[in-house]
Amino acid sequence: MRWLSGSRGQSAVELALLLPILLVVLLGIAEGGQILSATLIVEHAAREGARLGITGADDAAIADCVRSAASTLDQGRLAVDVSPVGERDRGTTLTVTVNYSYLVVAPLISQLVGGEVPLSATLSMRVE
Repeated sequence: MRWLSGSRGQSAVELALLLPILLVVLLGIAEGGQILSATLIVEHAAREGARLGITGADDAAIADCVRSAASTLDQGRLAVDVSPVGERDRGTTLTVTVNYSYLVVAPLISQLVGGEVPLSATLSMRVE
């Protein structure tokens, strides 16, 4: 009966119980950092596209500028919307909207958030 009162395996049992929770928390922190990074890239890309657009660039050049600024993101999941379309008069407002669908990589985190996280940034500037 003396072996039943010992605590030799207590640490192993505690580790076995807490390790899955710890791994989920660490994966959540890592995915959160990646989502934050993608959010900052999307906002930067919208800003760069709007800055180019207010100088008289056409819609295709604005979209190319946004895609270039967001080159580290998956280009297939990136959508650029420029409003108003076409030529813009001086003093009007140009709006550049960038939408990105971030694909969550970690399996358990993916199930918790639904697999994809929609990110969006809209920036408006006055045309010079």
